[in-house]
Amino acid sequence: MMKVTDFTFDLPEELIAQDPLSDRSASRLLVLDKETGKTVHRHFRDIKEYLKPGDCLVINDTKVIPARLIGEREGTGAKIEVLLLKRKENDVWETLVKPGKKARPGTRIVFGEGELIGEVQEVVEEGNRLIHFEYEGIFEEVLDRLGQMPLPPYITHQLEDKNRYQTVYAKHEGSAAAPTAGLHFTKELLKEIEEMGVTIAHVTLHVGLGTFRPVKVENVLDHHMHSEFYRIEEEEAKKINETKAKGGRIISVGTTSTRTLESAADEDGHIQAKSGWTEIFIYPGYRFKVIDGLITNFHLPESTLLMLVSALAGREHVLAAYEEAVKERYRFFSFGDAMLIINTQQ
Repeated sequence: MMKVTDFTFDLPEELIAQDPLSDRSASRLLVLDKETGKTVHRHFRDIKEYLKPGDCLVINDTKVIPARLIGEREGTGAKIEVLLLKRKENDVWETLVKPGKKARPGTRIVFGEGELIGEVQEVVEEGNRLIHFEYEGIFEEVLDRLGQMPLPPYITHQLEDKNRYQTVYAKHEGSAAAPTAGLHFTKELLKEIEEMGVTIAHVTLHVGLGTFRPVKVENVLDHHMHSEFYRIEEEEAKKINETKAKGGRIISVGTTSTRTLESAADEDGHIQAKSGWTEIFIYPGYRFKVIDGLITNFHLPESTLLMLVSALAGREHVLAAYEEAVKERYRFFSFGDAMLIINTQQ
């Protein structure tokens, strides 16, 4: 049995980064050799030294929507918070509502003095609510005016600039959380990487809040993953497949890009252009079909993301590296520092 407690570590609360750095690429970078467990301490902009011409960097170009809405219950004025999780159809969204007991089917919630009105249609799994929205004009524009960035629960500071919870290459709207490994890249750094002869391939996976959901079962294998929508275009699949065919390495930026690639690959690691929903759960014992290296942030104890990282580099290596990161006062989680997991001898 693989226990959830096998993936725990002690993290002092003050190491949870509350604010992004003013310079994205100034964050620290812990380089972990996935074969030996050896670590090196660098800065993120040094990532170029670990990339080679012929490699392919895979980035997730999803865009976070300002999915957090604060409204009032029609009639009583009671405050209700709504978090948009998944767009269904005809202006119906699956949402997370707080407090849930005030949001029974038929409840109407008013946002922005009536600019947006939501009616709860039904309660679905895990207590989520399906809400139908009424508004004039374009939903995304209304949301941009009324919504806030849905920062993870462990970030308590207000975000000064909405764009800092967005990658510089964010393009396709639909995420309830940022693919945070990508937050360290600047446009200049990406350009320099491309000029080195590294291919940059785009995939899209809309990150759901299940990313932050703790694993509540004792046995890891009993955990059910949330589903997330992904898409890989023909041209991007071709870039990845050609890199592999020529013996180049696939370096994935973030656990979301990793899950997308591993979901879209056949047994031989060949990527197919496709879109769909993935519930892939990667934990130790998993055989990676596509990726050779991973750029990622530091993850929560006992999380599925820590399990994914452990599948790539080995649980002992990863937990030892995390212990070292704590000792060296690295910054953790969404606005924190980064880690590169790769075979440094290749």
